[in-house]
Amino acid sequence: MTNNLKINTVSGLLEPGNYQPSPHHDERPDGAGIDMIVVHGISLPPGEFGSNAIEAFFCGKLDTSSHPAYADIAGVHVSAHLLIRRTGEIIQFVPFTKRAWHAGVSSFQGKSRCNDFSIGIELEGTDHIPYEQAQYQQLSHVITLLRQAYPAITQDRVVGHADIAPGRKTDPGPIFDWGYLKGKLA
Repeated sequence: MTNNLKINTVSGLLEPGNYQPSPHHDERPDGAGIDMIVVHGISLPPGEFGSNAIEAFFCGKLDTSSHPAYADIAGVHVSAHLLIRRTGEIIQFVPFTKRAWHAGVSSFQGKSRCNDFSIGIELEGTDHIPYEQAQYQQLSHVITLLRQAYPAITQDRVVGHADIAPGRKTDPGPIFDWGYLKGKLA
């Protein structure tokens, strides 16, 4: 685990870090402040861990003919700011200052288009397989750094994808331990 991480607020990058630039982002709208973190869960192929498929997907390089499950995501252009693998490794795809395409159709507390004002963090996992301790450690560390860099992110504005897209998304899933995470952030 890397505890010497910091956020470069000019570049929008986690340093030191593994940065794999994704083309799936754009500029945040003028005046859009960063005031929310959205926690996601992803595995590619579904239920399998450890391949480079997530990175390839977020970078627009996934060979969608390589697995039958990928047919559903062919032509989909998404990314997140960060991925935290099951080992705790962190990969950044989009600078925090840019708008990653992670939330899709979404709203929170009456405000739509959550990509405009949020940071998306993907955890390698599924809705029903417990996340690893290393992921909770890294997630809580990164959230603490993000809250220092972007003070408008209050504890009640750390949410799951399911919270901003109910009925459409379920991640990070019922197995995700929100109480444990919130305790580490207190």
